[in-house]
Amino acid sequence: MIDVSEVQTYLIISKKNFVIYLFDKKKLKTLYYEKLDLENKINDLDLESLNNFLNENIFKIEKLIGNFIKNIFIYLETEDIFNINISLKKKSYEKKLQVNFLENLLVEAKDLIQENYDKYKITHMVINKYIINGKIYTNFINNQDTDNLGLEINFKCFHKNLLLQITHILDKYHIEIDRFLDLKYVNSSFPDENIDPVIRCYKVLDGFNQNEINLEPKNIKKIGFFEKFFQLFS
Repeated sequence: MIDVSEVQTYLIISKKNFVIYLFDKKKLKTLYYEKLDLENKINDLDLESLNNFLNENIFKIEKLIGNFIKNIFIYLETEDIFNINISLKKKSYEKKLQVNFLENLLVEAKDLIQENYDKYKITHMVINKYIINGKIYTNFINNQDTDNLGLEINFKCFHKNLLLQITHILDKYHIEIDRFLDLKYVNSSFPDENIDPVIRCYKVLDGFNQNEINLEPKNIKKIGFFEKFFQLFS
């Protein structure tokens, strides 16, 4: 008997192929895998072929688990990914750098992107650098003596129309999309090419990059100061 609370369904969509996984996150084991290579690679997204692919595999997975698939994670590989890099610097009126100051700055950054690029949905928000007292850090340092904080942040965004098209297809199967992810970002997070693609997908979801802000948390279990901050975007 498969424990449905311990499995996740991943769907990879690219112009080259479609791949679907049923993954046991407790045992780190693939329970179902199917791949379709596409002959026509001209269109970035072949909606008709995607629908046919899902029609052939969704019910097989549901039969395997003895239950309906209610949620799915979508990994997209498309040239339409929109990368936005911004730098922010803000003066602090406290003697030491506090977590809430960082939280406020991140909220401002997110709001700035959403206001100016309202046709896009933020998929990944990653802090590349923390600049404290003119020095660059890769991690946040709480209680640091400083009067300002600088951040370099990368936003990866998909056009909402593309996501809406995919959502409509999944709606036919009464499946809710938990999150859209950028497949290139997922793969680039692991220099070791021998890591199983499904493990990469799982690890990014599980918070592999601690400088990535989880925009749509389901189960908040991060450690450290981000545990509180994640809730701001829920």
